[in-house]
Amino acid sequence: MTQKTALVTGSSGFIGYFTSLALLRAGWKVVGIDSLSDYYEVPLKQKRQAMLTAHDDFSVINDTIETPGHLLNLFETHKPEAVIHLAAQAGVRHSIDAPRDYLNANLIGAFELLEAARAHPPKHMLLASTSSAYGANTQMPYAETDKADTQMSFYAATKKATESMAHSYAHLYGLPITMFRFFTVYGAWGRPDMAHFLFTRAILAGEPIKVYNHGEMQRDFTYIDDLVASMVALLDVPPDPARPVERDSISPVAPFRIVNIGNGAPAKLMDFIGAIETACGREATKTYHDMQPGDVFATWADTTLLHNLIGLRPITPMATGLQHFVDWYRGYYGV
Repeated sequence: MTQKTALVTGSSGFIGYFTSLALLRAGWKVVGIDSLSDYYEVPLKQKRQAMLTAHDDFSVINDTIETPGHLLNLFETHKPEAVIHLAAQAGVRHSIDAPRDYLNANLIGAFELLEAARAHPPKHMLLASTSSAYGANTQMPYAETDKADTQMSFYAATKKATESMAHSYAHLYGLPITMFRFFTVYGAWGRPDMAHFLFTRAILAGEPIKVYNHGEMQRDFTYIDDLVASMVALLDVPPDPARPVERDSISPVAPFRIVNIGNGAPAKLMDFIGAIETACGREATKTYHDMQPGDVFATWADTTLLHNLIGLRPITPMATGLQHFVDWYRGYYGV
């Protein structure tokens, strides 16, 4: 049987690393592209990339996706059957300080990807969006069919714009596209700007942690292994307007759908911190602050469609996932 090829953008990132690894283990040839940007510590990205390049079926180009022609060349050379687009400038708070970074990576980068796919159509494309796309919505849990026009950060706005761009290409050129909105992903090898990373680092260093909105927040925390398993399974169910499933978000005019990937149950921020304290074996010193600009009070994923499509829902308990993270952190940083 001919080996299948997948293109993973952002392959040296947190989610990109685990996604590439899962595909390699499943027998795919994986072509990656990653800019190794300095948004957070580059050695962490380089270590992830080094572990991937130890596999014979993995190759990578270190460049930005918005560089004209680079993605087109990758598509033309490798003719990927599947594309998982994870490269992006992430972070709600950073988008307030550096919005142009989001314009370049998230919008121009997505345009270059869609143009390359137009020239060399893959069988299925999975593009990362975010739960932040739901913005000021207060109806919980968030369903893919909910109206989502009130984004509260420029980061979220660029992701919602990517969804609209992708739908237009799916309609015009018949590209099967699944947008997945993921919910607060955590786990080993994560981004150092993420809450579980910041809390763990401070607690183990004996430093205070910042608790926003005075702890009155909820998040649908999703363990990295659950997210990746869901994404890989979704590759086998490209959207087809002629064959919708129950509760589908599929477009009536294009092979396009949006799928939530989340735990399906929000956790209180203070319970999340408590689980990290337990995993670290010590209590945090807490300072309480008001809500930050661009943030939202709660997120909660309706995972009915995900289950209807792949028969799975994320299952890792928060305490288990955070213990795995803290154990990794202690080993990686020698704490």
